[in-house]
Amino acid sequence: MTEPRIAPTADVDPSAKIGAGSQIWHLAQVREQAVLGQGCILGRGAYVGPGVQIGDRVKLQNYSLVYEPAVLEDGVFVGPAAVLTNDVYPRSTDVDGGLKRDGDWTAEGVVVRAGASIGARAVVVAGRTIGRHALVAAGAVVTRDVPDFALVAGVPARRIGWVGRAGVTLRQDAPGLWRCPETGETYTEHDGHLSGPAVPVTPEAGGPSEETASADGESSGATVSVDGESGGATASVDGEAGGSGGGTAEGGGRSGGPA
Repeated sequence: MTEPRIAPTADVDPSAKIGAGSQIWHLAQVREQAVLGQGCILGRGAYVGPGVQIGDRVKLQNYSLVYEPAVLEDGVFVGPAAVLTNDVYPRSTDVDGGLKRDGDWTAEGVVVRAGASIGARAVVVAGRTIGRHALVAAGAVVTRDVPDFALVAGVPARRIGWVGRAGVTLRQDAPGLWRCPETGETYTEHDGHLSGPAVPVTPEAGGPSEETASADGESSGATVSVDGESGGATASVDGEAGGSGGGTAEGGGRSGGPA
């Protein structure tokens, strides 16, 4: 991979670690001791707080704000102007009227699991976890943990459907059986949990005709708790790093870096 590309107008602390091939654009700020993995993109005006841990191939779109001590795993997408907060009870001053300092409150970071996407202008309340490959719609306010593969929308955010690894809303083939219309991967819902994905395996001569295999090398994938309804829905999530954001369907919109 190539060396990181950092715009002259970006503000990157010397103690921050920037992975190979990552790009940091105009007016972005990366604070002290932050870690940015390989192949990441930080759009114009994006902010990464002190000590934030970011994995590989993560995209932070224009003016997204990631406050410490957040952890973003590989392949995470954070849309334009989305905010990952860190203070459950924010106050400028204490009860005596004195200005609060770092030692006067406890920061609680957001955790975003691998492959999850957070839409434009969404807000994630401090201390919450966004599950693997979950999709948070544009403008949502996340006040509780989001399960793996869940599609959540609204204020407060509620689960309105399931999405697969491709970010497309899953379709129900039969009770408890969901399929991605784009990849063909299948997921199983049982007792309020979702497991998968499984993908069809082309049988060899003389082999079984309906064998399946896990897409991620797992036997059944993660199991997650579910609350809310299971009906399908679509949701806006992004906009590109160089634009004002706001795709229109199922994780849509371009997610490339700024030009």
